[in-house]
Amino acid sequence: MKIALLGYGKMGQVIERIAIERGHEIVLKKDENNTFEGLSNADVAIDFSVPSAAVSNISSCFHANVPVISGTTGWLEDYEEMVQLCTDKKGAFISSSNFSLGVNIFFEINEYLAKIMSKFDSYSVGMEEIHHTQKLDAPSGTAISLAKGIIENSSYNEWTLENATANEIHIETKRIGTVPGTHSVTYNSAVDAIEIKHTAHNREGFALGAVIAAEWIVGKEGVFTMKDVLEL
Repeated sequence: MKIALLGYGKMGQVIERIAIERGHEIVLKKDENNTFEGLSNADVAIDFSVPSAAVSNISSCFHANVPVISGTTGWLEDYEEMVQLCTDKKGAFISSSNFSLGVNIFFEINEYLAKIMSKFDSYSVGMEEIHHTQKLDAPSGTAISLAKGIIENSSYNEWTLENATANEIHIETKRIGTVPGTHSVTYNSAVDAIEIKHTAHNREGFALGAVIAAEWIVGKEGVFTMKDVLEL
């Protein structure tokens, strides 16, 4: 499989190594200083760039008839526009806040727990996410996805970084050293607390999941999620 890497930072470099280990070829390594030359030769593109470049990268893929896997966060106000372009161009698209296999299992556990806890109003929910100091967006896309999973399965209707009201989920964000990503969801009451937590040890899990998604999407048409890839 021939892969175009859109964004060649730390994540892009890990993806490159894992893709080559799995027998794939990298035909384009794009950052903000070079062009899309070589994109048309790719079987699939993997975008781990920056929010300001994501829409350009994704739309260029659809115009070149190249399926795209996007792990860039912080641009989702334009997500529906990209979904429409994918449909118009009969393309294939997966955008995820986190491609880690473990995190996507964590998403499922989070939704299941939210359904259970929605029956018990003595508990209030809160979230914490910790990332490295170079992460550009806060809260993380993963934290937002976790909050949405709770909102869709409970009476909560919004998340906030400020002091939360009764129907809001407070997300505490921390930027510490080189932490690759830690997310926790805690249901607290006067008598006890229930916590679920995912801790990434390195970037390998994110990169491997993105490559697996790229392998899965080749030859398909439509807009998919990691639930489709992992059959969750």
